[in-house]
Amino acid sequence: MRFYTQQHRYTCGIDLHARSLYVCILDDTGQSIIHKQIKATPESLLKLIKPYQDDLIIGVECMFSWYWVADFCAQHDIKFVLGHALYMKAIHGGKAKNDKIDSDKIARLLKGGMFPMAYVYPRPWRSTRDLMRRRMRLTHQRGELIAIYTIRSANTICRPIPTTCDTPNTGTRCAISFQMPVYNAVSISTWTASISMTNYWVNWSGI
Repeated sequence: MRFYTQQHRYTCGIDLHARSLYVCILDDTGQSIIHKQIKATPESLLKLIKPYQDDLIIGVECMFSWYWVADFCAQHDIKFVLGHALYMKAIHGGKAKNDKIDSDKIARLLKGGMFPMAYVYPRPWRSTRDLMRRRMRLTHQRGELIAIYTIRSANTICRPIPTTCDTPNTGTRCAISFQMPVYNAVSISTWTASISMTNYWVNWSGI
């Protein structure tokens, strides 16, 4: 695991959400100079960090909404570091967690050289990676459905079940009926339809 160890005059840790950001900015002595929540828009972020933009490093955790922050930093020539979510959880995991605490911990990990780095995918490759991830999930789902379909198909063979029979050695035959196992779960036809739909989306991905 690689850690970011370079030092900057200002260190910014951001706790990302879809509609809001909690931003913590530390100076070169480790003192918090800004610690507040703002809207998750490039305009709001730029307005907040503008006075510290000359020698600023921004670090965020690798969550679903980091793409626009990386693009924002590249556009404004700001150094950007993406934190590995699993290793960050192992390092700063604790009982007390909220947006304010998380942003402060992200900034201090980055300031102290203990910020585990993840790979920042270039913008042209991100859509392809996301599509491949979705395809993998659909392929796994299809395999599970096919396995369940196979098991259910093998167990729905008609089996003879004797009903009533006269006493032995009387020359009469037992009445035989054939019964199909009854399932309370989803029927096989529903599983088949799900497999067909999953196949469609896997083929539609075009990978």
